[in-house]
Amino acid sequence: MIEGTDRNLLIQIEEGLWPVDRRGGPGKPHSGGLRLELESIRSSLFEGYTRRGFDEMFDEADRPRPHYARLYDRLVAMGGEELSRRHRLSDLILRHQGITFTVYGRDQGVERIIPFDPIPRLVTASEWEKIERGLKQRLRALNAFVHDVYHDRKILRDRVIPPDLVLGASGYRRECLGVRVAHDIYIHICGIDLIRDETGEYLVLEDNGRTPSGVSYVLKNRQVMKQVFPVLFETYAIRPVDDYPADLLATLRFAAPPSCGDDPCVAVLTPGLYNSAYFEHGYLARRMGVELVEGRDLFFDRGQIFMRTTRGPRRVDVLYRRIDDDYLDPLVFRPDSQLGVPGLFAAYRGRQLGLANAIGTGVADDKAIYPYVPAMIRYYLGEEPILRNVETFRPLIPSERAYILAHLEQLVVKAVDASGGYGMLIGPVSTRTQREEFARRIEANPRGYIAQPTICLSQHPTLIDDRIEGRHVDLRPFVLCGREIKVLPGGLTRVALPRGSLVVNSSQGGGTKDTWVLAELQDELRESGGG
Repeated sequence: MIEGTDRNLLIQIEEGLWPVDRRGGPGKPHSGGLRLELESIRSSLFEGYTRRGFDEMFDEADRPRPHYARLYDRLVAMGGEELSRRHRLSDLILRHQGITFTVYGRDQGVERIIPFDPIPRLVTASEWEKIERGLKQRLRALNAFVHDVYHDRKILRDRVIPPDLVLGASGYRRECLGVRVAHDIYIHICGIDLIRDETGEYLVLEDNGRTPSGVSYVLKNRQVMKQVFPVLFETYAIRPVDDYPADLLATLRFAAPPSCGDDPCVAVLTPGLYNSAYFEHGYLARRMGVELVEGRDLFFDRGQIFMRTTRGPRRVDVLYRRIDDDYLDPLVFRPDSQLGVPGLFAAYRGRQLGLANAIGTGVADDKAIYPYVPAMIRYYLGEEPILRNVETFRPLIPSERAYILAHLEQLVVKAVDASGGYGMLIGPVSTRTQREEFARRIEANPRGYIAQPTICLSQHPTLIDDRIEGRHVDLRPFVLCGREIKVLPGGLTRVALPRGSLVVNSSQGGGTKDTWVLAELQDELRESGGG
């Protein structure tokens, strides 16, 4: 419950009445006294700040990188006390608006606010141009791969990828063999996780082509930042993210089967209130102006899926499904599922229903398939990968399995079909007991694991109490594939909040921050030294 002063401040923010502190703006000369004051603030705000690996804001000489200089000045002028006060207000807004994430198995309760850090991450236009090209290239190859797996299987016959690896993937669905989908697009919404290594190079960590979550926090983070920290926006030209719901709706409509006509009915299918991303399901449905439905709201009749409404049944043409394959149709997959719709697969197979993402896309984001994505790009597109993978060791190969078992204390070991930071061993911080347990697992099921070097993720200044400290981050851009491929400018920057932690997942206590992709004009000003 929000009371007293906090409630009054929240009302001021929502009504646009919160005052903006404009001290120390870029290009304004400081008086001697104010300069000394700012230096004092700086020493307290960044006291003890240390760089570990690649730092997003500071270069090797501990100077702000050129595109961060204005942000740095604003933060110093604001000071730790004011920064913390506004940070608390942003948390109040998130709590007041019910922006939550469900964490399973935690003592502190099921539903909580994702920690939000107010210091935005900045990406230059030139950096983003390469990222965007690389993401589009990767999604084209992944879609070609999924189509090939369920139809011609050329890549398997040519032994580019071992057939047993693909056909043995938990996300492979033999029921989808020969099933056609609109425009041969299987992965309509993809979240591709990126990290930066010690040199600052962006690498692809993993692909999420089933039901990637987190985009609602991208949109809400930007909204909250504009409300609480308008002063930070004043000297940056930032690419907007507000078009995402409209772009998502257009992508979903493009996935409609030909039989539905020019005005397809789209709905968001959610597992229900207790799903970890339920807030996101409802938020995106509202922003798109479509219905949010559960399995019990739908039924199968005469080869089609219908939605129960107060005006009678209404045909549904496209479902943006946020339910895993296993639970979609109890007649085909798990018979004990109460979340799906009996007959849904029949409507899908009969091309009377579009699904985003398509059933069976999990074969493309299996972590054992991940090392072969560069080969997919060369095979299907005839191009060299723009974004590199993280080096990956596969226990199925005897020499690599021997290396993994001999170097567990140096590696990160991941279960190939796990997500959310679960089923993972981080060697440098593991115990001998944990390493011995993972060694037994790997030997018993080499297909079920991969291993990667422990990469020191890039770090970003993060507000901890009233001071700024470095915390490790990753980046999940969201890519839409419809009539054209579109990449949401920025994406979700996730923050590992415990000091030294490399685990950024929200389910493991990670936080988020706003990601600003700078417009071209901003880069031109930076390079010319103007402002």
